[in-house]
Amino acid sequence: MATHLYRLGRYCFRRRRAVLAVWIAVLIAIGGAAGAFAGKTSDEFKVPGTEAQTTLDRIKDTFPEQGHGSAQVVFAAPAPGGATTPEAGRAVSEAVARITAVPGVAAVPDPYATHAVSPDGRVAIALVSFDHKLADVTDQQRDAVKAAAEPARAAGLDVAFGGDAYNRMAQVDGGEAIGLAVAGVVLVITLGSLVAAGLPLLTALVGVGVAMAAIMALSGSFEIITTAPVLALMVGLAVGIDYALFILSRHRRHLDEGLEPDEAAARATATAGSAVVFAGLTVVVALAGLAVAGVPFLTVMGLAASGAVVVAVLVAITLLPALLGFAGRAIDRLPVWKRALRTGSRTTLGERWGRFVVRRPLAVLLVGLAGLGLLAVPAASLRLGLPGGGSQAAGTDARKAYDLVGESFGPGFNAPLVVVVDAEGVPQPEQAVQGVAARLQTLPGVRTLLPPAVDQAGRTALLTVIPQTGPDDAGTRTLVNEIRDQRAPLKTSTGADIAVTGTTAANIDVSTKLGQALPPFLAVIVGIAVVLLALAFRSVLVPLKAVAGFLLSITASLGAVVAVYQWGWLDGLIDVPKVGPVVSFVPILLIGVLFGLAMDYELFLVSGMKEQYVHGKAPRDAVVAGVRGGARVVTAAALIMVSVFGSFVFGHDPIVQPIGFALAVGVLVDAFVVRMALVPAAMALFGKAAWWFPKRLEKVVPRVDMEGEQLIARLEQHPVKEPAGV
Repeated sequence: MATHLYRLGRYCFRRRRAVLAVWIAVLIAIGGAAGAFAGKTSDEFKVPGTEAQTTLDRIKDTFPEQGHGSAQVVFAAPAPGGATTPEAGRAVSEAVARITAVPGVAAVPDPYATHAVSPDGRVAIALVSFDHKLADVTDQQRDAVKAAAEPARAAGLDVAFGGDAYNRMAQVDGGEAIGLAVAGVVLVITLGSLVAAGLPLLTALVGVGVAMAAIMALSGSFEIITTAPVLALMVGLAVGIDYALFILSRHRRHLDEGLEPDEAAARATATAGSAVVFAGLTVVVALAGLAVAGVPFLTVMGLAASGAVVVAVLVAITLLPALLGFAGRAIDRLPVWKRALRTGSRTTLGERWGRFVVRRPLAVLLVGLAGLGLLAVPAASLRLGLPGGGSQAAGTDARKAYDLVGESFGPGFNAPLVVVVDAEGVPQPEQAVQGVAARLQTLPGVRTLLPPAVDQAGRTALLTVIPQTGPDDAGTRTLVNEIRDQRAPLKTSTGADIAVTGTTAANIDVSTKLGQALPPFLAVIVGIAVVLLALAFRSVLVPLKAVAGFLLSITASLGAVVAVYQWGWLDGLIDVPKVGPVVSFVPILLIGVLFGLAMDYELFLVSGMKEQYVHGKAPRDAVVAGVRGGARVVTAAALIMVSVFGSFVFGHDPIVQPIGFALAVGVLVDAFVVRMALVPAAMALFGKAAWWFPKRLEKVVPRVDMEGEQLIARLEQHPVKEPAGV
């Protein structure tokens, strides 16, 4: 692989204008396709095969409104009884009539006719049903519904809009600009030149632009969850900058050694580029492996992010060498500090740290393990859920509506459960429905039941069950299970079949499905890690040690997420909209993304250690040399990752914020504690045993020239011939 990348790097350097033109053409073409074919992204987290989704699909013809978009319009008076005055009644009725006339609105029952008024007479709720599914509800329709409520506002009522149509998720609010700014500062400090620092940012933006445009172009043909482009943006920016930094740092080192710019770029693409390709493949495999969970929206998220990584790798090994060709020896132009050439005799901070760890490996190992263990303790209390109106930022319409309903009617009115009663073949279906309702009313955790909705044939009914607890409460999950446990007894007593569906039940089913998918997915990831690292390093202990470190990083990061988002720690410092269950797909996304990123640092550090060991250094000296060579770049890369991921924490999206926080903490822990402390400590303790590999496997496992040692040896004897036309 190194030989092919060497030739590719040299070709792109020398044909830089053509390479740049190709990437510009690709960006324009895919951008045009996005403008022409982009569709809508979806906020619906559907999982086929779960009871809630299967039931919803089964009744969509009989009760089509169950599959359509819906909204709540909450009218609140300043004082108790204010919503029941004649003036308020007329204003609300006029607003309801105007909302009903909005194109796309199917029905809006008058809250006074349906008795949807709070016991204290202060709040009234109008339920809006659209005549199409949620994904097809447009922003214009949402705005029209808001404008139609003007008579109520003119009468002095506060009007808030909630429900599925207004619980908008995954909205990027510009926080990533902060991450890019911090990344730029880190690059300037690390590389010492504005020109050098600008190249990774430029290539990362090109890669993200191509990836995001491709995702949006595909959204016209496939249903893409709203979170998918945001995750692709997050991961694409981080790895795009880091991969370019790895290659650029190696290029400058070769320039310092006296190589010509084209040779330096070619060798950097061959050596650091090999690590980038290998690391990129691990990230792609891990993200694509999200399909193991069997959750379509999660598969789409993984494929979108892995696509962004593929583009980042291609940009790093083609466009970056071309830009290095334009820069030539002016790569250090516009310096911000004077950069000394590498002399080999200078003692760096990385070398001093490496020697400290090697002198006290057991102490460093024990302190690091103790710290990570403490950080991981909250992970044992992990609860999973999906965000709703209560997870929106304070002050938003959706949050105001959610809070008003919960305070005035009770938390269960934000978590209605829909029980489908199928009385097909029952002699007296009406009595069967009444029997089911009577039984459900006696279950602990049920506050009330709304009047049933019955189909025209009178054989299927929908019972809306209002729990005593809210959608995030464990009591609501328990109630869903209790109702489902009544299926057999009710079949015996009434002859009817029941099933539970609705948004709340669907969210519970999704969280359960994702929780069950975690162990097999983690097993797949661990297996991939062992195989890839054994292939890369031809060692038994190195892959096992790397996997152990990865698991420590995962549990520590999950512990931090639970402490902040589930327990409410750091409240005030981090603006968490609502403390409660962790977003159900955060753990599995964290495993997929962090695995690939952790392997980046593992490959970069340990490959340097192996290179020194193979060249004759004693095991502990090789560890120090590996840390010395990789500490600066790994530190800069990790800080860039943390700044990009951490910038999304400053947004208010209930899904993106915890994902950004989890990844930022995960990278911070993995890079600075696991890879920079525990790994060199463990390698020092292992000694020569770290590089032991069974002889039987030596014969069958192919050699991966990660550091281009074989290529460099051949170049010193016989320079690689250029392909025809180069």
